[in-house]
Amino acid sequence: MASTTDRWTEQNIPAQDGRVAVVTGANSGLGLETARALAEHGAHVVLAVRNPDKGRQALARIRESAPGAKLSLQRLDLASLKSVRAAADELHTAHSKIDLLINNAGVMYTPPVKTEDGFDMQFGVNHLGHFALTGLLLDLMLPVPGSRVVTVSSFGHRIRAGIHFDDLQFDRSYNAVVAYGQAKLANLMFTYELQRRLAPHHSTIAAAAHPGAADTELNQNMSGLARKGAELVQPLFTQSAAMGALPVLRAATDPAVTGGQFYGPRGMGGTRGYPKVVASSKKSHDTAVQQRLWAVSEQLTDVTFPV
Repeated sequence: MASTTDRWTEQNIPAQDGRVAVVTGANSGLGLETARALAEHGAHVVLAVRNPDKGRQALARIRESAPGAKLSLQRLDLASLKSVRAAADELHTAHSKIDLLINNAGVMYTPPVKTEDGFDMQFGVNHLGHFALTGLLLDLMLPVPGSRVVTVSSFGHRIRAGIHFDDLQFDRSYNAVVAYGQAKLANLMFTYELQRRLAPHHSTIAAAAHPGAADTELNQNMSGLARKGAELVQPLFTQSAAMGALPVLRAATDPAVTGGQFYGPRGMGGTRGYPKVVASSKKSHDTAVQQRLWAVSEQLTDVTFPV
């Protein structure tokens, strides 16, 4: 018979009363489901979103399932370091502490476009934007016992993935799959290096999660033919956004989580199922590359961490 931890669900989330959770990209998909579940368990959830109109729609949807939920909206465009800094300033004004930072927002297989600051869109949004946000908010987390930074990666971190220090922004040549692999690998390397820096403080931990093959809006940037193919096979291999959010929620709330763990679905080659601790690629554990990526990320974002 399967144990409770084999079938970890939203019902396993401990009470979150009194906790403040910031969820990026919370207007749809995994972010919306993560925000809803945390709100239903008592957390004050900040929906950090690029589009305020969509954010207000998400607030309304969450309130339908959790009428008394404590919710607020924060504008955040991870493709703009100016917006990241403004959001961090506003969050400092609004909150004296943050218990959970869920780095969830992301883009996938975008065309070769740049962020406002000249970064490759996938690397800029998925990694550098979240790197900067975390660094700017960490002072609100370090004094809080049990606080967590959870960053959402993907099994895409194994697919044609590497950190291309000689062409981080793909100025010379661009391949959407390679760029996505770099960004998702960077998410894991950031988590592991952050945990190493946090460990001596004995308060905040860093963990990572991936949703498997979840039915979300991430494939919207695929070409027409590729998207049609994905839509045909989607019902066979994907799971709902609510199921895809479970690894994130477990990493964020399970009392048994330890720093540096990576959670993902347990079944179907990691594409679907209930969440468990999973392994990441050998590349993701290269300490020298992690530290080099950290130094480069600090230089590119002009954000220095307090750890």
